[in-house]
Amino acid sequence: MNDHLLIRPDGRTELRMSRRLNHPPQKVWRALTEPGHLTQWFPTELTIDGDRVRYGSGPDGRVLELDPPRVFAHTWDDDELRWEIRPDGDGSLLTLTHVFGDRFGAASFASGWHTCVAALTALLDGRPLPEPGDMARLHEKYVTVLGPTSGELTGGAVRLERQLTRPADQIWQALDGHRAHTGAPPPAPFTAPGVPAGPVSRAEPGKILEYATEGGTVRWELGPGTGHGARLTLTCPGDTGTLQTWRARVEEFAAALPDQ
Repeated sequence: MNDHLLIRPDGRTELRMSRRLNHPPQKVWRALTEPGHLTQWFPTELTIDGDRVRYGSGPDGRVLELDPPRVFAHTWDDDELRWEIRPDGDGSLLTLTHVFGDRFGAASFASGWHTCVAALTALLDGRPLPEPGDMARLHEKYVTVLGPTSGELTGGAVRLERQLTRPADQIWQALDGHRAHTGAPPPAPFTAPGVPAGPVSRAEPGKILEYATEGGTVRWELGPGTGHGARLTLTCPGDTGTLQTWRARVEEFAAALPDQ
């Protein structure tokens, strides 16, 4: 497995994943481009029609590069996908490059493509297609592989964003959100060591919790995410130490989410 992530000069995120396949490039190419094969492993229907790529739903994509049996690159909504096949002994090296704007969804994209390529490999091998498996566990594995929770410190304001693996209502329950009441202290899971916690000023079940702290407000917000669950966005005043404290707290919480 050879997977890595980088931020491009244009600010978008690039995920690159490589796998060695025990099949020649021509056979891999057919599995990558022929509709009858694609329906068994790709996330949606895909048909190459001239310089267009037609999907099972949503707008068409554009062919960016088509060089059989070496490169197939195309757009999918605002993203770009590039599939490259190189001969490798008696097999092939397949490299997927996915360029996207939502860098906080990287682990979701990686776990999704991991599952798709596993199905592609089984198809090429002539084996039954595997079940998806524990996607939440795979997602968290890719968080570790690709890097820690992203965080930013700008003008004395901390901002963290973390894709989680459970729906917002389950996350709210895990945070003891049902115990949050305006004017009362926030439930302990919403707090972090060394960060003073004043009374709750806003509580919207499954969505938002705010409370006062030194210099401003701590805000937890749960919104739509990528692939596996809700997206947590946490903001508060602070410095580099505050950022590190909250990053550790968010990772601790993510690791403690129930498997089911």
